[in-house]
Formats: sequence, C-alpha cells, structure tokens
Amino acid sequence: MAAASSKLFQALFLLGFFAATANAQLKVGYYAKTCPNAEAIVKKVMDQVMDVAPSLSGPLLRMHFHDCFVRGCDGSLLINSTKNNTAEKDSPPNFTLRGYGVIDRVKEALEKECPGVVSCADTLAIVARDVTVATKGMYWEVETGRRDGRVSILTDAFTLIPPSANISTLISGFKARGLSVKDLVVLQGSHTIGISHCSSFTNRIYNFTGKGDVDPTLDSEYIPKLRSKCRSPADQTTVVEMDPGSFKTFDDGYFKLVAKRRALFESDAAMLDNAETKAYVEKSVTAGSTFLKDFGESMVKMGRIGVLTGRAGEIRKVCYKIN
Repeated sequence: MAAASSKLFQALFLLGFFAATANAQLKVGYYAKTCPNAEAIVKKVMDQVMDVAPSLSGPLLRMHFHDCFVRGCDGSLLINSTKNNTAEKDSPPNFTLRGYGVIDRVKEALEKECPGVVSCADTLAIVARDVTVATKGMYWEVETGRRDGRVSILTDAFTLIPPSANISTLISGFKARGLSVKDLVVLQGSHTIGISHCSSFTNRIYNFTGKGDVDPTLDSEYIPKLRSKCRSPADQTTVVEMDPGSFKTFDDGYFKLVAKRRALFESDAAMLDNAETKAYVEKSVTAGSTFLKDFGESMVKMGRIGVLTGRAGEIRKVCYKIN
C-alpha cells in the first residue's frame, strides 16, 4: 500500500510539473483567428440552459474539477465506456455528476460553426466560468489551447480527493497538482453552489467512528436538521443543499457555514485545521472578502493542470468518444 501511495504521489507531482511547462502554450484568446465566436457560442447555449435548469450549475462546475484532477484538464472525464474499457465517467467518484448532455450540446454548436477546432477540454473550462457568472459569481478570462486526451480509465478516478479528506491529504493532493494552500481553500469555496447526496456525509451524523457517534467538529445543534433530511445512514438518494438558502448563488456563503461548523463534508471542516486556510475562512466572512476575485485566479491555475498542447492528444469531434 505504501509503495502504491508513493507511486501515486510521484505521478501527481509530475502532473503538476508538466502543467507548469505546458501552460505556456495556453493563452486567453487562443481561438481568436480559428474560431473567433467560440466563447460567445458557449455563452449562448449556457444562457439557454441556465434559464431552464439552473441546478446544473454546480455539477457542471464540478465536472471541470473532476476532469482536471484526474490525468489533467484533457476532457478524459467525458469519454464513454466501451465494451473493452470502463471509463472515468463510470467510476464511483463521478456517479453524482450531471450535465454531460449539456456539454454535448455546446460542442455540437461549436462544431457547427468551427469544425474540429475547439477542444472538449477547453469547452469544460469555458462552461465552468460561464455557470459561475450565471450564478452571480465573478467573470474571469479563460486560458484556452488545451487538446483532448485519448485515455479514460475507471480506476484513475480514484485519485480524486474524497469529501472525507483531512487537511494533510488536501494540502498534499493540491500541492501535487501545482496548487497552493490558498488555492485549496479558495476552490473549496465552490461548494457555495450545488447539492450533495446524503451518502457523502451521513457518517458524520450517524456513525463517525463506527460506534454510532457523531463528528465532534460538526455543530451539534445542526445535526438534527441534517438527520431530518437524511433519515438513514444508508440513504443513497436524498440530496441536500450545500449552502442552504443560496445554493444557486455563487457567493461567500460557504465560508460562513465553515465558520459556524455547519459545512457538510469533513474536507470542509478541515479548513479550520490549518492556520492559513482558517485565516482565509475568517477573512471571507467579513467585508474584506476577496473570494470572488481569488476564485477566478485559482480556476485559471487549476485549468493548467496536466494540459495537452501542441500536437499532443486530439480535438474530438464529439466529446463522448475518441476520434
């Protein structure tokens, strides 16, 4: 197990290294000559989607995270399984993702205007920005120029950092991908939109250490409310708002929940276990919050992880299968 963990860490470290060298080929306006309307096309489709299905904002944002944190930002998450291979999409950590059809719809619009030009990996990055803006978050310029990977393997998705992660695992996992402690706490703030299945946190309210106890880091007065939503430790289907009352609005509500010890995941509670992340949480519940600006900056950094550029990879015609 130790040897396997060491190899995994080395692989993730190399991902971060290659991201640092490859991102020089990413740039804002990469498609200015080859598909000048690319971002406008994405926005048009996403405006239509958000008008009728705003609840997809969280899953679509997470989709970019889940893609970048496995094999780098190469669109491999979008590839369908075949009879000879089970892909990332069908791995348990990705079961709760939704909105693949939206990405297909955006890609179809892009292909109609500019065949074979805009990658699926770039599509994910632009969509992530647009759903953030659509939910009242801040706009940022998206670097583009990524190409699409040709490999997608179910077991690779197990490298995703789980919601049960402690602060040490979180910091090392982000560092291995070239991201700082500040990036960690800022990107955790994306939990301000979207929903979670009870199964991701019921251990905290029913059986934290296997003795029928609760997580002592969770506000004891909040536990009955969560239990009223998640009525059984075995509940696999019920969903709960991650930021109750404003889960469709991209704001600093996540940090207020963390400060009150009412955030859903152990990885959220862990933000109070490190001096730097705790200081950021405390700053973000005051008038001096810089979260919205910081989020865009950290998303740009995340979007550079393990990218394929130049002649690497391909530009998929459809996002769910290799050319």
